[in-house]
Amino acid sequence: VIFSLFTPAPLISFHAPTNSYVAHALAANHARVIRPGTQIGASRCTNNGPSLFLPVKDIMEMDDSSGYNKEQESRSRRRWSRKNAVLRVKKSVTVFASVIASSFLLAVKPASAVELSSILSSATELLKTATTTANPTTSPSSSYLLTRILFLRFLAIVYTAAFSVAKFQNKGLIGDNGISPARNILNAADRRGEAKSARRKEWLEQRKNYTSTASSNNSTNFVVKCKNKLLDCPPATAFRDKFWHRIDRRDRPLPTLLWFARDRNNLNPWLDGLANVGLILSAMMFATGSANVVLMLGLWLIQRSFMAVGGSFYGYGWEPQLAELTFHALFLVPMLSMNPFFGSEVVPAAAAAVAAGGVVSTSGMVATKGAFPVPTLVIYGIRWYLFKIMIGAGLIKAKSSDPKWKPGNMSAMDYFYETQPVPNPFTRYFHFMPKAWHRFEVWSNHFVELVAPFLLLMPFRSLRLAGGLIQIMFQFILISSGNLSFLNWLTIVPAIFCLDDAFLVNNLPSLVQKIALGTPTTQTYIQSVTSGAISFRQAPIARTILSSAFFVLMAKLNINVVRNLLARPQLMNASFDKMRLCGTYGAFGVVSERREELIIESANNINGPWKEYHFKVKPGDVHRRPKWISPYHHRIDWQMWIAAVSGRVERSPWIYRFLLKLLRQEKDVIGLLKSDPWKAELGAESNDDDSSNAPKYIRIEKYSYKFYDTNNATISNDDEGNKPYWVRERLGRYFPRQGVASADILEELANRH
Repeated sequence: VIFSLFTPAPLISFHAPTNSYVAHALAANHARVIRPGTQIGASRCTNNGPSLFLPVKDIMEMDDSSGYNKEQESRSRRRWSRKNAVLRVKKSVTVFASVIASSFLLAVKPASAVELSSILSSATELLKTATTTANPTTSPSSSYLLTRILFLRFLAIVYTAAFSVAKFQNKGLIGDNGISPARNILNAADRRGEAKSARRKEWLEQRKNYTSTASSNNSTNFVVKCKNKLLDCPPATAFRDKFWHRIDRRDRPLPTLLWFARDRNNLNPWLDGLANVGLILSAMMFATGSANVVLMLGLWLIQRSFMAVGGSFYGYGWEPQLAELTFHALFLVPMLSMNPFFGSEVVPAAAAAVAAGGVVSTSGMVATKGAFPVPTLVIYGIRWYLFKIMIGAGLIKAKSSDPKWKPGNMSAMDYFYETQPVPNPFTRYFHFMPKAWHRFEVWSNHFVELVAPFLLLMPFRSLRLAGGLIQIMFQFILISSGNLSFLNWLTIVPAIFCLDDAFLVNNLPSLVQKIALGTPTTQTYIQSVTSGAISFRQAPIARTILSSAFFVLMAKLNINVVRNLLARPQLMNASFDKMRLCGTYGAFGVVSERREELIIESANNINGPWKEYHFKVKPGDVHRRPKWISPYHHRIDWQMWIAAVSGRVERSPWIYRFLLKLLRQEKDVIGLLKSDPWKAELGAESNDDDSSNAPKYIRIEKYSYKFYDTNNATISNDDEGNKPYWVRERLGRYFPRQGVASADILEELANRH
């Protein structure tokens, strides 16, 4: 069938020169495939060498009347002897295609052209029948309907965490009175858009005076005029002015639903509304185990809306990673139906004798028509997505200047647990493991990120299953060792598509199946999987076209991703297209050897006493144990860790506005912290007129933190008898370098940056 698809019509006989390596490689096995002298259509095979009935351009074509054409043979010999690298690649592809196609011919071994033609005709008819059959039988190992249910439910968990963070933190971060208000980004994009539109209008006026250099070519002028009219029509102009020209600092459009807000000084209801809608859509997807294009598009738009205006607080790698995976999922689900087995029909068992191909279940029901299959191209796109994430993370470490990831040192894990952004209750136990174990962890990390990802793309089921399970187990280990937001949970989601329905049914306990895969019709489908025969409908032409278009688009966008992966200075967490549909990812290329924490203190007198602000999960109080919050996370705590490892305060200008709002005790920003040191508890009653209960000066001290070794008894317990969890030492002042900062100074710095 494959041979008949890729052979051009009319069929032409090709000849390989006897001294070419193609002939030498294939002569022994294929000299009798088509006997010399056999008449095939208008062409004839000669006795001058082994003839291959293959559509290979680099093999010399036979001449109908005179047999061997010596001039063409001589030219062909010279062409084959060139040392051109591009030509050698083409030859390699030619050999590979020849071997594959010839293997099909060996299986057939026709004795004559009539027999060969008959076999090809039968194959073509078989292909046509397969494409029109309503219920072709498929192996459970190649079906992914249950896998899609598990995929969507895991994705719903990630989105629930993401939108919960948005609901409870966005007002303090990017709200009307937040640290970095969203309206500032929208207004700046508006100004850039107006300037860009003005430049285009000026260019259009100048274009009217241009004289065409191709005035004699009427066809060219016609095409140019049609193109200009299309680009200058009112809908196209409105699209440019309202969206495409509204760009960020990197010349990328800002796809956000906040453009529809009439009052940009009152965006808090919009931020809450979008988060609430996102939570509702996530709950629907989790409850039903299904989704449609409308639901997935809603999730994607809400996520992109927050990314567009989030600034530094939405600059983490997992934000575009989540949006990219959701874009993949758009082509994975039905257009409108919310049925996880879309296309299937269930009838009573009495109708089983009438329904051809039905599989009787123990519940007395039978699936007479199969569901539409999950698009194969999208599945491979999701596997590639996981591949580039893992291989990017591995390469960023292999190319790093940090010797702790390199052979001969391999000490990165000696420091990783202690210096990671937000530890959890088990992090200290991982840190104090033996050094030999940490060396093993580094080698294991390199294997999982540099070798195991290739298993994800293998066509062999056993290798693909192994690759998916390795990545899932690796991510769960990372989840148990630290609070890395929903990054690891998100990385598990695409790995699910390395597991097929047969694996899930045969290996998941029944209770887990009911929880993770349960829907009203799941049990009937599981009976089909258990019986070993699954019926599928033929995918609609529109779905096939959309899946192919998606695959081609992602292949094109990933070209720059591959170039970045192969480049020596590899970018981390970057995108190369304006819409940020496809990105490159990586993390922890450099591991710090010392944990540095920024401690914020304020006072109402320049001589003190100074009161320390405590964050919800960031280390501060040395006696406080870390919490387990993953997949939830606190963005301000992460940003404080990033500011500490970034160096000077000028690299984190948002800190000026953050400190200013702490001095002003603004409710939305104070709500991001564990407590307000100027009140007994957050939300406690206070006298606003009491100036002694309000800070006037603020500063940031830098400390080094280390895990407290339980074998060390030099530090005393606190008043409640709790042992310290951390040991800290003051390193110096972070901001300001001298003196203290007041509200006036901070306001000036915030306006400047």
